Amino acid sequence: MSVASESLHVVLGAGPAGTTLAGELARRGHAVRLVSRTAPANAPEGVQQFTADVSTADGALTAVAGAEVVYHCVNVAYHLQVEVMPRVQCAVLGAVEATGARLVVLDTLYPYGETHGEVMTEDTPWRATSRKGRMRALLDERYLAADGAGRARVVLGRSADFVGPGVLNSTLGGAVFPSALSGGEVLAMGDIDLPHSYTDIRDVAAGLATLGTHPEGDGRVWHLPTAPAVSTREIHAMIEGRVGRPLQRVVLSEPRPFGPFDAEFMAEYAEMFYQHTEPQIVDSTAFEQAFGVRPTPLDETLDATVEWYRALLAGTRS
Repeated sequence: MSVASESLHVVLGAGPAGTTLAGELARRGHAVRLVSRTAPANAPEGVQQFTADVSTADGALTAVAGAEVVYHCVNVAYHLQVEVMPRVQCAVLGAVEATGARLVVLDTLYPYGETHGEVMTEDTPWRATSRKGRMRALLDERYLAADGAGRARVVLGRSADFVGPGVLNSTLGGAVFPSALSGGEVLAMGDIDLPHSYTDIRDVAAGLATLGTHPEGDGRVWHLPTAPAVSTREIHAMIEGRVGRPLQRVVLSEPRPFGPFDAEFMAEYAEMFYQHTEPQIVDSTAFEQAFGVRPTPLDETLDATVEWYRALLAGTRS
C-alpha cells in the first residue's frame, strides 16, 4: 500500500468545493471521507460518505476521527453565516486541536473588504466593514492564532467567486449558463466592464489538496490558483461563442431577487454588492510559484462549464 493511501483525508462539507476536492484527493491516492449533515448526493467514486453535524463538538470529533488532514469546506445558507460559521469553527478547530490533524480551510475574499480596484495579494490589508467580512476576518485571525500558538496546524486557501462544473450558486453559475443555453435571461451584476476574478472549482480542489500535503505552507493565507481577471462583458462574449447565440442579459445595478437568488439572499448580499461596483482582481502568483500549480485557462473553464450545464439540462447528469 502506498504512503498516500494510508493517510485519511477528511473533507467537511459536500457542496461543489468539498465534493470536487474529495474526488481530487481520491485521484491522488488518499483514503477520503466526505462529511455532511445529510448523505452526499453525488459522492465521487471511492470516497467514504459520512453523516455528522460538525457545528457541534461531538459531531466534529466523530467526523475527523483518524484523519491526518481535515479540509473545512463547510458553508451554510447565506443569511445564517454570521450566526453559524463561528460555531462551526469552534467545533472544527477544537476537534483538530484534540486529534492533532492538520486543518486546511477554504476561505473567501471577504476579509479584504473594499479594495477600490487594488489587486488582491496575500499582503493586502484586511479592511472589511461588512458584517460577513468582519466575521470572516475574525475567524481567520483565530485560525492563524491557533497555528501561531502551536495548538493546531492550520493553513487557509482563499478563492475568488467559483465557476466550473457543478457550480450552481455563484454569480457565474445557475443564473447564467442554463439561460445562456436555452435563450432565457442571463444575470449580470453591477458594472460589467470591470475586471472580476473567478476561480475554477477544479483549481480550488487542486489548490486545497496541494496545501493538504505541503505542511511547509502552514500558518498563513494563500490565494488558490486563479486565472487572470477579465470583465463580465468579456466572459459573456466568450459564453456566446460557445452557445451560438447572443445572451439576453439582465444587469442589476442594485441587489434584487433574480432567478436562484431570492429576496432573503439578496437582502443579505446587499452589503457585499461592492464586489460588482469595483474591480475584483485576485493575484495567485505566490501559490503558483511556491507549489508549481497553475490555474486552468478561462477558455478551458468555460468549455467544461458549458458542457456540464448542457448535460444537466439534457438530463444526462444528476
